[in-house]
Amino acid sequence: MKIAPIIRAMEARMAAGAPLAYRLVHTGQHYDSKMSGDFFTQLGIPKPHCNLEVGSGSQAEQTGLIMSRYEALLLESRSALCLVVGDVTSTMACAIAAQKLCVPVAHVEAGIRSGDWSMSEEINRVVTDSITNLFFTTSEVANQNLRRSGVSEDRIHFVGNTMIDTLLANQHRFTKPRFWSDLGLESGDYFVTTLHRPANVDHGGTFAELLLAIAEAVRGMKVVFPVHPRTAKTIRDLGALPPNLLLVDPQPYLEFNFLVKHSKGVITDSGGITEETTVMGVPCMTLRTTTERPETVTLGTNELLGVDRRALQPAVERLLAGQWKRGSIPPLWDGHAGERIVKVLECRLLEGIL
Repeated sequence: MKIAPIIRAMEARMAAGAPLAYRLVHTGQHYDSKMSGDFFTQLGIPKPHCNLEVGSGSQAEQTGLIMSRYEALLLESRSALCLVVGDVTSTMACAIAAQKLCVPVAHVEAGIRSGDWSMSEEINRVVTDSITNLFFTTSEVANQNLRRSGVSEDRIHFVGNTMIDTLLANQHRFTKPRFWSDLGLESGDYFVTTLHRPANVDHGGTFAELLLAIAEAVRGMKVVFPVHPRTAKTIRDLGALPPNLLLVDPQPYLEFNFLVKHSKGVITDSGGITEETTVMGVPCMTLRTTTERPETVTLGTNELLGVDRRALQPAVERLLAGQWKRGSIPPLWDGHAGERIVKVLECRLLEGIL
Protein backbone atom coordinates (compact mmCIF):
# COMPACT_ATOMS: atom_id res chain seq x y z
CA MET A 1 0.00 0.00 0.00
CA LYS A 2 2.87 2.36 0.75
CA ILE A 3 5.15 1.36 -2.10
CA ALA A 4 2.57 1.22 -4.94
CA PRO A 5 2.32 5.02 -5.48
CA ILE A 6 6.12 5.34 -5.49
CA ILE A 7 6.46 2.65 -8.16
CA ARG A 8 3.70 4.28 -10.19
CA ALA A 9 5.42 7.67 -10.01
CA MET A 10 8.82 6.13 -10.73
CA GLU A 11 7.57 4.36 -13.84
CA ALA A 12 5.89 7.55 -15.07
CA ARG A 13 9.19 9.42 -14.83
CA MET A 14 11.06 6.55 -16.50
CA ALA A 15 8.52 6.60 -19.36
CA ALA A 16 9.18 10.32 -19.70
CA GLY A 17 12.89 9.62 -20.17
CA ALA A 18 14.18 10.22 -16.66
CA PRO A 19 17.44 8.34 -15.94
CA LEU A 20 15.91 6.29 -13.14
CA ALA A 21 15.61 2.59 -12.46
CA TYR A 22 14.38 0.59 -9.50
CA ARG A 23 14.53 -2.93 -8.12
CA LEU A 24 11.60 -4.14 -6.04
CA VAL A 25 12.70 -6.45 -3.23
CA HIS A 26 10.15 -8.60 -1.40
CA THR A 27 11.70 -9.81 1.84
CA GLY A 28 9.08 -12.51 2.41
CA GLN A 29 8.30 -11.22 5.91
CA HIS A 30 4.62 -11.13 4.94
CA TYR A 31 4.22 -14.33 2.98
CA ASP A 32 0.53 -15.25 3.41
CA SER A 33 -1.42 -14.66 0.17
CA LYS A 34 -4.11 -12.76 2.06
CA MET A 35 -1.51 -10.54 3.75
CA SER A 36 0.69 -9.94 0.72
CA GLY A 37 -0.14 -11.54 -2.62
CA ASP A 38 -3.66 -10.12 -2.95
CA PHE A 39 -2.32 -6.63 -2.36
CA PHE A 40 0.22 -6.94 -5.19
CA THR A 41 -2.52 -8.08 -7.57
CA GLN A 42 -5.19 -5.56 -6.60
CA LEU A 43 -2.89 -2.55 -6.46
CA GLY A 44 -1.11 -3.31 -9.71
CA ILE A 45 2.29 -3.71 -8.10
CA PRO A 46 4.66 -5.50 -10.49
CA LYS A 47 6.17 -8.83 -9.60
CA PRO A 48 9.18 -8.25 -7.33
CA HIS A 49 12.54 -8.47 -9.00
CA CYS A 50 13.61 -10.76 -6.18
CA ASN A 51 12.08 -12.41 -3.12
CA LEU A 52 14.31 -13.10 -0.12
CA GLU A 53 11.75 -15.70 1.07
CA VAL A 54 12.42 -15.16 4.76
CA GLY A 55 9.09 -16.58 5.92
CA SER A 56 7.98 -17.01 9.52
CA GLY A 57 10.06 -16.92 12.67
CA SER A 58 10.74 -14.78 15.70
CA GLN A 59 11.53 -11.12 15.18
CA ALA A 60 15.21 -11.80 15.77
CA GLU A 61 15.19 -14.71 13.30
CA GLN A 62 13.43 -12.65 10.64
CA THR A 63 15.72 -9.67 11.20
CA GLY A 64 18.86 -11.78 10.86
CA LEU A 65 17.67 -13.58 7.72
CA ILE A 66 16.54 -10.38 6.02
CA MET A 67 19.85 -8.69 6.78
CA SER A 68 22.01 -11.56 5.55
CA ARG A 69 19.99 -12.17 2.37
CA TYR A 70 19.65 -8.48 1.50
CA GLU A 71 23.36 -8.01 2.13
CA ALA A 72 24.10 -10.83 -0.32
CA LEU A 73 21.87 -9.17 -2.90
CA LEU A 74 23.64 -5.82 -2.52
CA LEU A 75 27.05 -7.47 -2.74
CA GLU A 76 25.98 -9.16 -5.96
CA SER A 77 24.27 -6.10 -7.44
CA ARG A 78 24.77 -2.84 -5.57
CA SER A 79 22.12 -0.10 -5.71
CA ALA A 80 22.65 3.66 -5.49
CA LEU A 81 20.04 3.94 -2.74
CA CYS A 82 17.95 1.71 -0.46
CA LEU A 83 14.42 3.02 -0.02
CA VAL A 84 12.39 1.50 2.81
CA VAL A 85 8.81 2.20 3.86
CA GLY A 86 6.91 2.04 7.13
CA ASP A 87 8.00 0.43 10.37
CA VAL A 88 8.04 -3.35 9.96
CA THR A 89 10.98 -5.66 10.65
CA SER A 90 11.95 -5.51 6.96
CA THR A 91 12.24 -1.72 7.15
CA MET A 92 14.82 -1.81 9.91
CA ALA A 93 16.70 -4.89 8.71
CA CYS A 94 17.20 -3.65 5.15
CA ALA A 95 18.24 -0.20 6.36
CA ILE A 96 20.92 -1.71 8.61
CA ALA A 97 22.23 -4.05 5.91
CA ALA A 98 22.41 -1.21 3.38
CA GLN A 99 24.19 1.25 5.66
CA LYS A 100 26.78 -1.35 6.67
CA LEU A 101 27.68 -1.54 2.98
CA CYS A 102 27.66 2.28 2.71
CA VAL A 103 24.50 2.31 0.60
CA PRO A 104 22.47 5.44 1.54
CA VAL A 105 18.99 4.91 2.98
CA ALA A 106 15.76 6.81 2.35
CA HIS A 107 12.86 6.21 4.76
CA VAL A 108 9.25 6.76 3.72
CA GLU A 109 6.99 7.51 6.71
CA ALA A 110 9.95 8.71 8.75
CA GLY A 111 9.69 10.52 12.06
CA ILE A 112 6.46 9.05 13.40
CA ARG A 113 6.64 8.13 17.08
CA SER A 114 4.26 6.65 19.61
CA GLY A 115 6.65 6.83 22.55
CA ASP A 116 5.66 3.27 23.41
CA TRP A 117 8.79 1.11 23.45
CA SER A 118 6.75 -2.02 24.12
CA MET A 119 5.73 -1.90 20.45
CA SER A 120 8.22 -3.58 18.12
CA GLU A 121 7.26 -1.05 15.44
CA GLU A 122 8.52 1.79 17.62
CA ILE A 123 11.93 0.14 17.92
CA ASN A 124 11.98 -0.33 14.15
CA ARG A 125 11.17 3.36 13.58
CA VAL A 126 13.78 4.68 15.97
CA VAL A 127 16.54 2.40 14.69
CA THR A 128 15.74 3.07 11.04
CA ASP A 129 15.62 6.84 11.47
CA SER A 130 18.91 6.81 13.39
CA ILE A 131 20.71 5.56 10.26
CA THR A 132 18.62 7.21 7.51
CA ASN A 133 19.97 9.75 5.02
CA LEU A 134 16.74 11.04 3.45
CA PHE A 135 13.54 11.38 5.48
CA PHE A 136 10.13 11.45 3.79
CA THR A 137 7.43 12.49 6.26
CA THR A 138 3.65 12.44 6.50
CA SER A 139 3.06 15.30 8.95
CA GLU A 140 4.53 18.33 10.67
CA VAL A 141 4.55 16.35 13.92
CA ALA A 142 6.93 13.86 12.29
CA ASN A 143 9.08 16.76 11.08
CA GLN A 144 9.31 18.08 14.62
CA ASN A 145 10.25 14.66 15.99
CA LEU A 146 13.13 14.45 13.54
CA ARG A 147 14.33 17.99 14.26
CA ARG A 148 14.37 17.25 17.98
CA SER A 149 16.55 14.20 17.30
CA GLY A 150 19.08 16.36 15.47
CA VAL A 151 18.16 15.74 11.81
CA SER A 152 19.04 18.74 9.65
CA GLU A 153 16.30 20.51 7.73
CA ASP A 154 17.80 19.74 4.32
CA ARG A 155 17.31 16.01 4.88
CA ILE A 156 13.62 16.25 5.86
CA HIS A 157 11.06 16.23 3.06
CA PHE A 158 7.40 16.68 4.01
CA VAL A 159 5.69 14.86 1.13
CA GLY A 160 2.38 13.58 2.46
CA ASN A 161 1.11 10.06 2.90
CA THR A 162 1.53 7.30 0.31
CA MET A 163 -1.11 5.20 2.10
CA ILE A 164 -3.57 7.94 1.18
CA ASP A 165 -2.27 8.02 -2.40
CA THR A 166 -3.30 4.38 -2.66
CA LEU A 167 -6.64 4.97 -0.95
CA LEU A 168 -7.64 7.88 -3.21
CA ALA A 169 -6.46 6.10 -6.37
CA ASN A 170 -8.58 3.04 -5.58
CA GLN A 171 -11.74 4.33 -3.89
CA HIS A 172 -13.76 3.90 -7.07
CA ARG A 173 -12.68 0.25 -7.19
CA PHE A 174 -13.75 -0.75 -3.68
CA THR A 175 -15.87 -3.87 -3.89
CA LYS A 176 -18.22 -5.81 -1.64
CA PRO A 177 -16.69 -8.86 0.02
CA ARG A 178 -18.16 -12.20 -1.03
CA PHE A 179 -19.79 -12.62 2.37
CA TRP A 180 -21.66 -9.28 2.23
CA SER A 181 -25.07 -10.74 1.41
CA ASP A 182 -24.57 -13.97 3.36
CA LEU A 183 -23.97 -12.00 6.56
CA GLY A 184 -26.86 -9.65 5.82
CA LEU A 185 -24.69 -6.54 5.91
CA GLU A 186 -26.12 -3.13 5.05
CA SER A 187 -24.32 0.17 4.72
CA GLY A 188 -24.06 2.03 8.05
CA ASP A 189 -25.52 -0.87 10.01
CA TYR A 190 -22.39 -2.63 11.27
CA PHE A 191 -18.99 -1.99 12.83
CA VAL A 192 -15.57 -3.19 11.71
CA THR A 193 -12.96 -4.24 14.22
CA THR A 194 -9.31 -5.21 13.82
CA LEU A 195 -7.18 -6.39 16.72
CA HIS A 196 -3.64 -7.72 16.65
CA ARG A 197 -1.54 -5.92 19.30
CA PRO A 198 0.03 -8.50 21.65
CA ALA A 199 -1.33 -6.71 24.73
CA ASN A 200 -4.87 -7.16 23.40
CA VAL A 201 -4.82 -10.59 21.80
CA ASP A 202 -2.06 -12.76 23.24
CA HIS A 203 -3.80 -13.57 26.53
CA GLY A 204 -7.03 -15.51 26.16
CA GLY A 205 -8.82 -14.14 29.20
CA THR A 206 -8.10 -10.49 28.39
CA PHE A 207 -8.93 -11.01 24.73
CA ALA A 208 -12.25 -12.71 25.50
CA GLU A 209 -13.26 -9.87 27.82
CA LEU A 210 -12.38 -7.31 25.15
CA LEU A 211 -14.42 -9.09 22.48
CA LEU A 212 -17.37 -9.31 24.85
CA ALA A 213 -17.07 -5.59 25.62
CA ILE A 214 -17.08 -4.72 21.92
CA ALA A 215 -20.08 -6.96 21.21
CA GLU A 216 -22.05 -5.41 24.09
CA ALA A 217 -21.07 -1.80 23.40
CA VAL A 218 -22.54 -1.77 19.88
CA ARG A 219 -26.08 -2.58 21.14
CA GLY A 220 -26.39 -5.82 19.21
CA MET A 221 -25.24 -4.36 15.88
CA LYS A 222 -23.05 -6.64 13.80
CA VAL A 223 -19.29 -6.43 14.18
CA VAL A 224 -17.24 -7.69 11.24
CA PHE A 225 -13.87 -8.93 12.46
CA PRO A 226 -11.25 -9.85 9.80
CA VAL A 227 -8.95 -12.04 11.86
CA HIS A 228 -5.21 -11.42 11.63
CA PRO A 229 -3.15 -14.66 11.53
CA ARG A 230 -1.55 -13.99 14.91
CA THR A 231 -5.01 -13.36 16.40
CA ALA A 232 -6.53 -16.56 15.00
CA LYS A 233 -4.29 -18.69 17.19
CA THR A 234 -5.77 -17.21 20.35
CA ILE A 235 -9.37 -17.22 19.13
CA ARG A 236 -9.33 -20.98 18.57
CA ASP A 237 -9.02 -21.47 22.33
CA LEU A 238 -11.71 -18.99 23.38
CA GLY A 239 -14.79 -21.11 22.81
CA ALA A 240 -18.17 -19.54 22.03
CA LEU A 241 -18.20 -15.88 21.02
CA PRO A 242 -21.08 -13.35 21.01
CA PRO A 243 -23.36 -14.03 18.01
CA ASN A 244 -23.08 -10.46 16.64
CA LEU A 245 -19.30 -10.86 16.33
CA LEU A 246 -18.73 -12.06 12.77
CA LEU A 247 -15.30 -13.57 12.16
CA VAL A 248 -14.02 -13.47 8.58
CA ASP A 249 -10.71 -14.16 6.86
CA PRO A 250 -8.21 -11.34 6.28
CA GLN A 251 -9.58 -9.29 3.41
CA PRO A 252 -7.86 -8.02 0.27
CA TYR A 253 -7.37 -4.26 0.07
CA LEU A 254 -10.41 -3.40 -2.06
CA GLU A 255 -12.81 -5.52 -0.02
CA PHE A 256 -11.51 -4.41 3.35
CA ASN A 257 -11.77 -0.73 2.55
CA PHE A 258 -15.27 -1.23 1.18
CA LEU A 259 -16.17 -2.63 4.59
CA VAL A 260 -14.58 0.33 6.37
CA LYS A 261 -16.09 2.98 4.12
CA HIS A 262 -19.62 1.64 4.56
CA SER A 263 -19.40 0.87 8.27
CA LYS A 264 -20.92 2.79 11.16
CA GLY A 265 -17.48 2.97 12.72
CA VAL A 266 -14.21 1.15 13.30
CA ILE A 267 -12.84 -0.25 16.55
CA THR A 268 -9.14 -1.05 16.23
CA ASP A 269 -5.69 -1.20 17.76
CA SER A 270 -4.00 -0.53 14.41
CA GLY A 271 -2.34 2.68 13.33
CA GLY A 272 -2.68 2.63 9.55
CA ILE A 273 -6.45 2.18 9.57
CA THR A 274 -6.82 5.42 11.51
CA GLU A 275 -5.34 7.28 8.53
CA GLU A 276 -7.79 5.73 6.09
CA THR A 277 -10.83 6.31 8.32
CA THR A 278 -9.77 9.95 8.71
CA VAL A 279 -9.74 10.50 4.95
CA MET A 280 -13.01 8.59 4.42
CA GLY A 281 -14.70 10.40 7.30
CA VAL A 282 -15.46 7.19 9.20
CA PRO A 283 -15.53 7.35 13.04
CA CYS A 284 -12.64 5.39 14.55
CA MET A 285 -11.98 4.23 18.11
CA THR A 286 -8.43 3.14 18.91
CA LEU A 287 -7.87 0.79 21.84
CA ARG A 288 -4.45 2.15 22.76
CA THR A 289 -3.08 4.84 25.05
CA THR A 290 -0.68 6.24 22.45
CA THR A 291 -0.58 6.74 18.71
CA GLU A 292 2.21 7.39 16.25
CA ARG A 293 -0.32 9.22 14.07
CA PRO A 294 -1.60 12.04 16.34
CA GLU A 295 -2.95 14.00 13.38
CA THR A 296 -5.71 11.40 13.06
CA VAL A 297 -6.85 12.49 16.54
CA THR A 298 -6.20 16.23 16.44
CA LEU A 299 -7.51 16.67 12.90
CA GLY A 300 -9.21 13.42 11.91
CA THR A 301 -12.00 11.14 13.02
CA ASN A 302 -9.96 8.99 15.40
CA GLU A 303 -10.11 8.95 19.20
CA LEU A 304 -7.80 7.15 21.62
CA LEU A 305 -9.88 5.21 24.13
CA GLY A 306 -6.99 3.66 26.05
CA VAL A 307 -6.81 0.04 27.15
CA ASP A 308 -9.72 0.08 29.60
CA ARG A 309 -12.53 -1.71 27.80
CA ARG A 310 -15.07 0.23 29.89
CA ALA A 311 -14.31 3.29 27.73
CA LEU A 312 -15.95 1.59 24.75
CA GLN A 313 -19.55 1.89 25.89
CA PRO A 314 -19.71 5.70 26.30
CA ALA A 315 -17.73 6.21 23.08
CA VAL A 316 -20.13 4.05 21.06
CA GLU A 317 -23.09 5.81 22.73
CA ARG A 318 -21.76 9.16 21.51
CA LEU A 319 -21.32 7.79 18.01
CA LEU A 320 -24.80 6.28 17.84
CA ALA A 321 -26.25 9.55 19.15
CA GLY A 322 -24.67 11.40 16.23
CA GLN A 323 -22.19 13.25 18.43
CA TRP A 324 -18.93 12.03 16.87
CA LYS A 325 -16.55 14.69 15.55
CA ARG A 326 -16.53 15.29 11.80
CA GLY A 327 -12.78 15.60 11.38
CA SER A 328 -10.72 17.01 8.52
CA ILE A 329 -7.97 15.78 6.20
CA PRO A 330 -4.36 16.54 7.24
CA PRO A 331 -2.16 18.71 4.97
CA LEU A 332 -0.69 17.07 1.84
CA TRP A 333 -2.82 13.93 2.23
CA ASP A 334 -3.93 14.65 -1.32
CA GLY A 335 -2.87 11.64 -3.37
CA HIS A 336 0.44 13.01 -4.68
CA ALA A 337 2.98 11.90 -2.07
CA GLY A 338 4.52 9.29 -4.39
CA GLU A 339 5.16 11.92 -7.05
CA ARG A 340 6.83 14.24 -4.53
CA ILE A 341 9.06 11.43 -3.26
CA VAL A 342 10.23 10.50 -6.76
CA LYS A 343 10.88 14.15 -7.61
CA VAL A 344 13.20 14.46 -4.58
CA LEU A 345 14.91 11.16 -5.37
CA GLU A 346 15.49 12.15 -8.98
CA CYS A 347 17.02 15.50 -8.03
CA ARG A 348 19.18 14.02 -5.31
CA LEU A 349 20.42 11.12 -7.42
CA LEU A 350 21.21 13.34 -10.40
CA GLU A 351 23.05 15.83 -8.21
CA GLY A 352 24.83 13.08 -6.30
CA ILE A 353 23.55 14.46 -2.99
CA LEU A 354 22.34 11.69 -0.68
